Amino acid sequence: MPYPNFIQDQPSLDIPFPEDAVSTSAVRSDGALVVFLHVHKDVEIPEHQHGAQWGTVVRGGLELTVDGRTRQCVPGDSWDIPAGTPHAAKLKAGSLVIDVFEEPDRYPLKP
Repeated sequence: MPYPNFIQDQPSLDIPFPEDAVSTSAVRSDGALVVFLHVHKDVEIPEHQHGAQWGTVVRGGLELTVDGRTRQCVPGDSWDIPAGTPHAAKLKAGSLVIDVFEEPDRYPLKP
């Protein structure tokens, strides 16, 4: 099941992946950025770090490496990555993922 229309109708983000690989819808507040990702092709996110992040898999799966520890995440799994912690991920095509960033301006909205 895809995200409902009212989520898909939210603004998309300017992320470092082409829209044919990952499409996004986002809700931003003064204190956080909620990102609904729809992964169309397998995508690898290299190791990086930033403010705190929480996320969950809605459909599909991903491989998540946090601070050198790798695990497979399936629907219902979630993660809580503290600020400044190195992490990387491999997202599987067909996955739906929700990520929440403590930095409301982590990614700019597309015009």
